[in-house]
Amino acid sequence: MIPNFSLIGESINDSVPSTHALFEANDMEGIRALAQFQAEKSAYIDVNVGCRSGEFLAEMVRFVQSAVDLPLSIDTPDPEMAELALKAYDSAKGMPILNSISPLRTEMFDLYKICPFRPILLITENRVNGEEIMCHTAEETYDAARFMLEKAHDAGIPTSDCIFDPGVAPIGTDTEDNFKRLYRTMEMMHADPDFTGFHASVGLSNFTVMLPPRRTNGELVKTPLESAFLTLTNPLGMDFCIGSVRRKYVLLPEEHDAMKCLRDCLNLEGYDVLNRVMEFCM
Repeated sequence: MIPNFSLIGESINDSVPSTHALFEANDMEGIRALAQFQAEKSAYIDVNVGCRSGEFLAEMVRFVQSAVDLPLSIDTPDPEMAELALKAYDSAKGMPILNSISPLRTEMFDLYKICPFRPILLITENRVNGEEIMCHTAEETYDAARFMLEKAHDAGIPTSDCIFDPGVAPIGTDTEDNFKRLYRTMEMMHADPDFTGFHASVGLSNFTVMLPPRRTNGELVKTPLESAFLTLTNPLGMDFCIGSVRRKYVLLPEEHDAMKCLRDCLNLEGYDVLNRVMEFCM
């Protein structure tokens, strides 16, 4: 286990085929079992119903809260859906997370008046001189973070409740140096006194998606690179992640080959990153 680290259980999400099937079948007992299974190892339970209605999301919030005693992460970019979910939420089980608010959706901060929440602040995009842009560099991502921190403060949300999502891309297809952008952004935020007490999170399973499993101690596993990612970024503020309770996330020693792989990736560019990752997976 990683000290001072919070796992947001990712499985009640419409993008997961087995969960989608549960939603389609209105299999509430299946949803209950999934929530309770995740509750054993999670700090929060994510609830994402995809493009279904706000009423359905509110129903799922009420139902999952009846099944577990953990706070929830309400996962929708839609302000109307988020409003219905927050109105349905029982704060007696702890302050929820709202995932996510971006510089293009700052009106969602108004929902804080309905039910206080810990926002996940998406900083992979920004609005500059009236134009919407994607953040391709650490400097652009850091600027988006500063903008979102100011907006959170304006809404009455303290830095200690802010969870920043710098965006993680699959390392196995990272020809645009996204991992390097993320890591450098975390370094900049960690060094800035204005961000003292901040938190960060990513959808960690995305980091190794499409990579072949690697045989470790006779078992095929993907987690070494995910654990290496957390080992590198946790000291910089990455103390949350949306991930799987089925995976064992640990801090790795510096000499671990997964750590060496990601350290190398920080010093490589383009297709050299992919080649290094493929070498590690062989």
